[in-house]
Amino acid sequence: MAARTVRVLAYGCEHAPFTPERHIRWLLERIAEWKPDIVVHLGDRFEAVGGTVHDSNEFDHDQRDEYEAAAATSERVRKACPDTTQFVWVLGNHDDNLQRPDARRVPKRLRSLVHWNKSEWGHEFLRWHQVPYIKSARGTYSVGQVVFSHGYDAGVNSGETEALQTNNMTGEFAHRLFVRAHTHRPEAVTRCLRTRKIPLPWWYANVGTIGPLKPEWAARIDTSQWAPAVLLAETKHERLSRNHGKNWSAEVRMMPV
Repeated sequence: MAARTVRVLAYGCEHAPFTPERHIRWLLERIAEWKPDIVVHLGDRFEAVGGTVHDSNEFDHDQRDEYEAAAATSERVRKACPDTTQFVWVLGNHDDNLQRPDARRVPKRLRSLVHWNKSEWGHEFLRWHQVPYIKSARGTYSVGQVVFSHGYDAGVNSGETEALQTNNMTGEFAHRLFVRAHTHRPEAVTRCLRTRKIPLPWWYANVGTIGPLKPEWAARIDTSQWAPAVLLAETKHERLSRNHGKNWSAEVRMMPV
């Protein structure tokens, strides 16, 4: 039986409750246009004020506000999709901060109480298959040759570096595309290179952020390359084989700003 081709839409770095409404509307338009079979949220759904090591007095909201805002966006995303769409959430570092074993963030005895799945809006979050934030194969989600993770490093060349690292962690199959968020800087689908003249059989891309582009906490950071974007991909949904050639197509679509 021939493997079916599926459409995937990926986005990330929402940072509720700071997600601009115009970014959400643009995302919903792309969903209506693409009609994805699978939607992948690439993490940092929450700002996670409840798990910050910084002075939370700088924030005018609490963790419940973040859950409420994120659940509202989740519901809008779901309703914009076909009824058969599957939803995957690859957790980011901000999400993970709420469960991180670190008493500076959330005391051990309280971590289960601040878990989003046990909140008033847990029924919405449980509609998404949740992938842990961990730098290993367990922290990735794959659809055929397209591999998704939140991302860990933010350096200029980290997109290619993490693609190669993730490939090593997940089987070293050729022709794969590695997609992440984390840096808030969109990157077009780009081929990895051994040298300028020797291409490698792997690609990488970044979906930027649908969150705020100039948050107060980033006043001293260069955010000029931050932008909203999504990945639109078509790929064969099949088990990987050493004999497969490249069987996906993808583009990073940026929002005009």
